[in-house]
Amino acid sequence: MALLEWGDGYSVCDFCTAGRLDLIKTPPIYDFVHKTLPEFIGCDVARVTTGAREAKFAVMHSLAKENGWIVMDANAHYSSYVAAERARLNIALVPNTGYPEFKILPEKFAEIVENTKKKGEVVLALITYPDGNYGNLPDVKKITKICEDYDVPLLVNAAYAIGRMPIKLKDIGADFIVGSGHKSMASCGPIGVLGMSSEWESIVLRKSSKYKNKELELLGCTARGASIVSMMASFPAVKERVKRWDEEVEKARYFSSKMEEMGIIQLGDKPHNHDLMFFHAENLYELSKKSKDGRFFLYRELKKRKIHGIKPGLTKNFKLSTYGLSKEEIETVLMAFREILGIA
Repeated sequence: MALLEWGDGYSVCDFCTAGRLDLIKTPPIYDFVHKTLPEFIGCDVARVTTGAREAKFAVMHSLAKENGWIVMDANAHYSSYVAAERARLNIALVPNTGYPEFKILPEKFAEIVENTKKKGEVVLALITYPDGNYGNLPDVKKITKICEDYDVPLLVNAAYAIGRMPIKLKDIGADFIVGSGHKSMASCGPIGVLGMSSEWESIVLRKSSKYKNKELELLGCTARGASIVSMMASFPAVKERVKRWDEEVEKARYFSSKMEEMGIIQLGDKPHNHDLMFFHAENLYELSKKSKDGRFFLYRELKKRKIHGIKPGLTKNFKLSTYGLSKEEIETVLMAFREILGIA
């Protein structure tokens, strides 16, 4: 309905009279970007971007220096690494604890920052909260304090947090926060969000010398059209659903416990604190070796039962999310796994 309301033959850009997307008042992008979004993610300054990776790159590129370093967790999304490479930053990774929890420990983060400072200037640190594989939520406040002690600005990649769970940059105390509209904010994509404390506005959002109103790191304009309109239209529902985060965590923990009763092991944090979960299933893998569908065995068995979400070809290791499922739907999924394993 929102797209139909504004789909009158003109693009969002045709409403731009000030030369900047975030200053458009009809549709109400200005209010969303400068009032609603900063309040929601608890920051001084916010922008929409064409994706979380573009938001990360904008920060990295604006802070990059010759022979500069970035420290990031080993659970980071590949786009964090690629963005850092594109910004010509040297990269130091904080290792996780390995199987089965794959945790990022604050003390290890401190060790890598300290060792990296001996090699050159650490211009930025990045922590993934949570990571997109295991759904682990590291102790971000301790990591923020470590970065403060070493005088290193911290970027929190909250692509799987903003829009799903309560999170505010000011509560964390970090410098930057990044989110994904199409992963966690019920928007059509690609679209992301970027929040920062006011001290970084003049650096990250510096303007062109020739086109005085254009912010360089955002290349003048970012997400527009259906992506920004759908983000604004879905926002009231997104704002309400994060209030039910405790229920989502409870459902995820219940689902995980029942999967483990079937011999399917949940990796990562335990007890789990996020809806995204990673499972290791030797028993399903053994069944797949005997099936004519091979490694597509699990995907096709679930599809027969009208259950979708697990990537085709994954059987031994796979991740899934229970976000937004009712308790009845969770039981349906659990029953499907029992039937596939022959223990229903």
